[in-house]
Amino acid sequence: MNPAFWLEHWQAILTAGVVAATLLALLLGRRAPDMAMIGAVVVLLAFGVLTPAEALAGMSNEGMLTVAALFVVAAAVDRTGALSVLIDRGLGQPRSLAEAQLRTMTIPAVLSGFMNNTPVVALMVPAVRRWARKHQLSVSKLLMPMNDAVVLGGLCTLIGTSTNVVVSGLLNDKTGQSLGMFDITWLGVPLLAVGFVYLITASKSRWLLKDRRPAMSAGDDPREYSLEMLVEPDSPLIGRTIEQAGLRGLHGLFLMEIDRAGHVRAAVEPTERLESGDRLVFVGVVDSVLELQKIRGLRPATDQVFQLDGPRSERTLVEAVVSNSCPLVGRTIRAGQFRSNYEAVIIAVARNGERLRKKIGDIVLQPGDTLLLEAGPRFLNRQRTSRDFYLVSEVAGAKPPRHNLAWIACTILAAMVLAATLE
Repeated sequence: MNPAFWLEHWQAILTAGVVAATLLALLLGRRAPDMAMIGAVVVLLAFGVLTPAEALAGMSNEGMLTVAALFVVAAAVDRTGALSVLIDRGLGQPRSLAEAQLRTMTIPAVLSGFMNNTPVVALMVPAVRRWARKHQLSVSKLLMPMNDAVVLGGLCTLIGTSTNVVVSGLLNDKTGQSLGMFDITWLGVPLLAVGFVYLITASKSRWLLKDRRPAMSAGDDPREYSLEMLVEPDSPLIGRTIEQAGLRGLHGLFLMEIDRAGHVRAAVEPTERLESGDRLVFVGVVDSVLELQKIRGLRPATDQVFQLDGPRSERTLVEAVVSNSCPLVGRTIRAGQFRSNYEAVIIAVARNGERLRKKIGDIVLQPGDTLLLEAGPRFLNRQRTSRDFYLVSEVAGAKPPRHNLAWIACTILAAMVLAATLE
């Protein structure tokens, strides 16, 4: 090929090469997507294909900033526990896989009509995972249809997808008229309905949508923790039955007994109504214990939690295995003054699969016991090299939810959706 051609069109050739290299990097997945994209911009900037203003234009893009803000708000809704409440009430108790799929598709489809698809998926995925685990459903058979429902829901309004907004802008440039908020709804809703029917029908095929489950589920964890939870005086669970409160049939968790004013009820019926001050004794695996901690109106029964330094939102859950040299071996948790010595509180104990039927404070610690602790950020650094514990590790995703701030997060999310709708 004529060298003059290369010299004349070198910028276009370089740009095509950078785009191809970026796509290849994204496909291989050896580098983080943001690093691949930023690297492409840096290369084009270094060769003068882009000016500094053009390179930074994307950083100030209104759509990108809106998506980033929605990610922050979505995380806030999840961290405050509001998302779990909304999902549990919206999704309810499915009687079949098809009904579960319909429920998990409807809510995100409606949301995607007024929000960008990406934050909707980011908002729903962790909640649907928890909900599926709670009802022992295959996550793969819920998340894939949910993702497609988000795409279809975005077709129903102008702001549902960025593509609709771009097309509206092109139409305005050509004709001087742009699309209204619901001008395409008459076409989008029928497509959404047809898509729902297809997704539910096609998901029954084991070839199109396989049932993928982890090699070890939460219920297969050999460590069963014993813990006590207290029904708070202002708990929304008061007056509800065990079944209505969602405390029956939890995956990997068993309500062993209720201690009510000193009277222990070992055989807990699903119709038993909760009262203020009830102490609920559970046995379950760590993932289920985390879900229990996020239920509004329940808190660890030990009062020591409120005597730890620092706000509870800054604490985390830690697993620690008691060693032979621990000075608390052979002593009860209450007598050992664990909080004073370690600045952490024991909220659950696991012992070789054994179901401990004593109250937490009355359990006598033994070597090899696994303790689930609520501790401040300094505990991990102090105890990682301690001889008192064989192993100390932080439990991922165990920050206590801040239920008191849920209304703020929900209000901001609703305001952002409303502002985008009226724009």
